[in-house]
Amino acid sequence: MKQFLAVYIGTEAAHKASGWDALSEADRQARQKQGVQAWGAWVQAHRDAIVEVGTPLGKTLRVSRSGIESIRNPLTAFTVVQAESHEAAAKLFEGHPHFTIFPGDSVEIMECLPLPG
Repeated sequence: MKQFLAVYIGTEAAHKASGWDALSEADRQARQKQGVQAWGAWVQAHRDAIVEVGTPLGKTLRVSRSGIESIRNPLTAFTVVQAESHEAAAKLFEGHPHFTIFPGDSVEIMECLPLPG
């Protein structure tokens, strides 16, 4: 089995298009509760494929030759899964609550390749 890193993407455009901010506080809390339950159900349904359930991601610091700087990127969370193929890994995330209930944009899946040498 191959391993794949899935990163959850959240863009301002997706957030705006979702209407999340137009919801009343009660409706937003209800949708958040529904989303957390759906996410838990997704984890249970795919528990055999999940290597690391992951976690939400916080603020970003970039380190380069220029030093350390605060930046903003669209990464919101991650999960590591195992599957026979890249396509099989991607299919695990079809209809995911990240973008069907929450105001997320997408999930990007990348194969974790072996270290060279």
